[in-house]
Amino acid sequence: MMVTVSYWGQQEFTQAKSGGRASELNQYEEIKQGERGAWVSIAAYLVLSALKLWIGYWFVSGALVADGFNNLTDIVASAAVLIGLRISQKPPDKDHPYGHFRAETIASLIASFIMASVGLQVLITAGQSLFEGHRETPNIIAAWVALFSALCMLAVYWYNSRLAKRINNMALMAAAKDNLSDALVSIGAAVGIVASQFGMPWLDPVAAFAVGLIICKTAWDIFYSSTHALTDGFDEKELHSLRSTIARTKGVQSIKDIKARIHGSNVLVDVIVQVDPELTLIESHQICDEIERRMGRKHNILSVHVHVEPMDDGSGNYDHIPSK
Repeated sequence: MMVTVSYWGQQEFTQAKSGGRASELNQYEEIKQGERGAWVSIAAYLVLSALKLWIGYWFVSGALVADGFNNLTDIVASAAVLIGLRISQKPPDKDHPYGHFRAETIASLIASFIMASVGLQVLITAGQSLFEGHRETPNIIAAWVALFSALCMLAVYWYNSRLAKRINNMALMAAAKDNLSDALVSIGAAVGIVASQFGMPWLDPVAAFAVGLIICKTAWDIFYSSTHALTDGFDEKELHSLRSTIARTKGVQSIKDIKARIHGSNVLVDVIVQVDPELTLIESHQICDEIERRMGRKHNILSVHVHVEPMDDGSGNYDHIPSK
């Protein structure tokens, strides 16, 4: 973590803390753990897509076949997440002084596009099915396969969502939401297959249409959060919370400006604080240290850039300040 103190004659004091380096190393280890979730998704999609396509073609279930092809596209989304996690582990270099953590966010954005395409495909297919005249009744075994697949994907969703929350990883959370949408698609397919056994084939496209809407809504949520982060957007309530924490730091008399942005799963904060003009450079730096500790302890923020200015009377004139 870098802390810079600018005081009076633009003197700068920069210190790289060993605790910050240790936290950074721990973060790379957490991203490495996130790869397990992506691999679990890829393995599940490979097995289930093969099973659904085989059973779907064998027992004449169009819903199950469509679900199988849906899982094939999800392999691409999970692979994108995996690649994003791999890239984000690269250390900072000359071209990327802040590291490569935003690769996670880009991976989430790619996953949202793939989810949206799947959702639109489900909606179009469901709409066409509503106007079809004759529909074949699939074997009930296809419904059991769909339910089994749904249970598997719910388990994968549970694993990935818990892991994503623990390591605070946006890309893996996007993959988890994709897992959940796939479980819903399989449930919709099972409902349609069972309904056709009881003379209600129209329920199949209706259920599929509802599932398509859910997938598109999930894709939009991921797309919005990803683009918001990539354009340096930040939640106003969270920014107010950060400001309150800094304002309560001993020695801080005023906060002139504060900005924050998302960098992968990290939050980067830039703040200008005003302090007693009679403080020494070392005393001002100690205030910066305390701000850093409070932000890390309360908000788990590892990167805080603090600019210190002397408190003035509003005129911008410091001539009244006695020299030390």
